[in-house]
Amino acid sequence: MRQLPEKQHALPRICIISSGQEKNKEGTHLSSLFESIPDDANCMVQIREKHLGGLALYNLACLARKKRGTKKVLLLLNERADIAFVSGLDGVHLPEKACSPAALKEGGLEMLFGCSVHSLQSAIEAERSGADYLLFGPVFDTPSKRRYGPPQGIEKLKQVCRLTHLPVFALGGITMETAPFCREMGAYGCAALSLFLDSALLAGTLEQLNLIWQK
Repeated sequence: MRQLPEKQHALPRICIISSGQEKNKEGTHLSSLFESIPDDANCMVQIREKHLGGLALYNLACLARKKRGTKKVLLLLNERADIAFVSGLDGVHLPEKACSPAALKEGGLEMLFGCSVHSLQSAIEAERSGADYLLFGPVFDTPSKRRYGPPQGIEKLKQVCRLTHLPVFALGGITMETAPFCREMGAYGCAALSLFLDSALLAGTLEQLNLIWQK
């Protein structure tokens, strides 16, 4: 059963992006992730395994839903709205140049729609097309994004947060030290991959980040 929040402001403040290292439907990294997420944790998990084919993604999505159990975790799949829907996930996260939420909604898909954006114009277009939340970045320098150019910076993050009405999650170079700056700029929450890779530290990391956004 889908766990869609009744209102956008009910979204969790933290989005965990999957490792991108799954080799098949066994979901070794995802299984470890859900074992480490506390039962009372409030977060989203975006399954982003772009190298896997459709069947493997479907099996992985079903596995993630099973592993979630009764935990308060929203599950989203990167780009593949069709697989997200048939596997019973809560939503889909769309890259900037993917099919728009409006087009998918016209097709009858009822789920949570998130969009990655890298400019104010893209953020405005995503909002107009029916997105439920935005991932904006990279805000800070991060090795995995250097090939795309310099980071956006916190001033651009601030601009997007002020000129859109959607929850904006800061992405790129998010650490315990940089997260407070994102909150000060108006970010609704944060999204990250590397920050959550150490399963032994995951519970404490989630708790500290939630405290940052409660201040």
